[in-house]
Amino acid sequence: MGKKLLFFILYFGVVPLVISFLALPLMGKFEMLMETLLSVLIAGGGLAGFFVSKKLLSSCQLKGYIALIPLPLTYTAVLWAVFMLINGGFYGADSWLFYCIFHIAYAPIYFVAMFGGEGRLFLWAPLAYELSFAIGVVIAAASRKVQFASVFNMRKQLLSILAVFLFAIGTGSAVHWYRSQTVLPSYGFKYAGGYSSTDLTPYDVTNPNNKLPKLNTKSTFIITNPMEMPVLDGAEAAFPVYSAFANATYENIHQLMGNGQEIVSFMNTIYAYERLLSGEVDIYFGAEPSKEQREMAKKAGKELVMTPIGKEAFVFFVNPKNEVDSLKVSEIKGIYSGEIKNWSKLGGDSEKIIAFQRPKNSGSQTLLEKIMGETKIMKPLKEDVPEGMGGIIEQVADYRNYQNAVGFSFRFFATGMKENPDIKLLAINGIEPSSENIASGKYPFTATLYAITLKDNPNPNIQPFLDWMQGPQGQDLVEKVGYIKLTQ
Repeated sequence: MGKKLLFFILYFGVVPLVISFLALPLMGKFEMLMETLLSVLIAGGGLAGFFVSKKLLSSCQLKGYIALIPLPLTYTAVLWAVFMLINGGFYGADSWLFYCIFHIAYAPIYFVAMFGGEGRLFLWAPLAYELSFAIGVVIAAASRKVQFASVFNMRKQLLSILAVFLFAIGTGSAVHWYRSQTVLPSYGFKYAGGYSSTDLTPYDVTNPNNKLPKLNTKSTFIITNPMEMPVLDGAEAAFPVYSAFANATYENIHQLMGNGQEIVSFMNTIYAYERLLSGEVDIYFGAEPSKEQREMAKKAGKELVMTPIGKEAFVFFVNPKNEVDSLKVSEIKGIYSGEIKNWSKLGGDSEKIIAFQRPKNSGSQTLLEKIMGETKIMKPLKEDVPEGMGGIIEQVADYRNYQNAVGFSFRFFATGMKENPDIKLLAINGIEPSSENIASGKYPFTATLYAITLKDNPNPNIQPFLDWMQGPQGQDLVEKVGYIKLTQ
């Protein structure tokens, strides 16, 4: 018994630990992390298994160890299945630390895996070594032309171990499959420090080649004192509008921003709204605030002033290959409540509807909630997103243009800022989201773009600035950006 315990400690503890330390030089080289680590483990495990088999054969002890070799594989599978059940398949959960403790031999690899966001290595790293170890034993035994009669004699024992292994792998895989129905692999946000899903550089006032629209004549409203320039922030879709406003009215804005003054900023809807209430931002640009955001203002003792500066369409879109061209309001409610699950019920192909949403308190999600009214919205699709120091967080999944997907946004954002020729805007109740239908209010989901301020803000330039935005020059820029003027 003592020799077999030493066998386990040496070949399934010490040896994989030594191999795992080879992972440390891979820190920061995450592109080929999975492939490289598995290759090292497979090679190391195979050589270790081949060596130990030769050694046991030479001393005629292989028979006594045959049943032990599959046990580490089963241990790994059972441990993985248990933690998959505990965490619902989420590799970013803190409890995986205990899994690593129970698999301490692979601690260096798990350390690297967590920094690289490769949770799959929790299972595949030990399996790669243990399975290749078993194959190495078989190859060495076969090369010595060993008869596996002893294996046949232990078939019941081995079959029991195999059954447990398969059951555990099946359980963990089922958890993973179930999670994959509601949680997608991360695409992540590439721009604006992770806050934006699209490149905002073309609308940045500091970019000499920006495509911000210009006025035909000099602005009738100019702010020359940098200390009196209202700090601007807002929604992703509104960034081109307020950048164009600042570009036209803030004197030397390019130089000021280039010197590090944060006057025209972007932190997306959720954070920008919080910054407005905290006083870091003077004007927030976006759609109407959500119920939660209004409550935040109330608790902070702040009164919001909502100044309309333009019109926009809230649109739903699908892949062009989708045969559905129009949806009724009731059908949208059916989709986003989870009652309508297949496109065949809406005149499309018999495919499951993948309905994407936006994060809570974002402008577009707030408008979806308004459309849904009292109808409860189903839980959104999520995605696992790597964050700083290798952690993983779970957030609402960004739209993926699958053939059976449906998403929503503001028309300008979907067709202008983040122009995608592979989406089709849907008509609502048979009415297209055209400029004419938006301006007339005929299109059902016409939204207002607001400049939102706090009533107690002492900056003397805020009201004149808001008046200018609603005036001819401000409205000219609104239209040139791609929105609809208030008076059109």
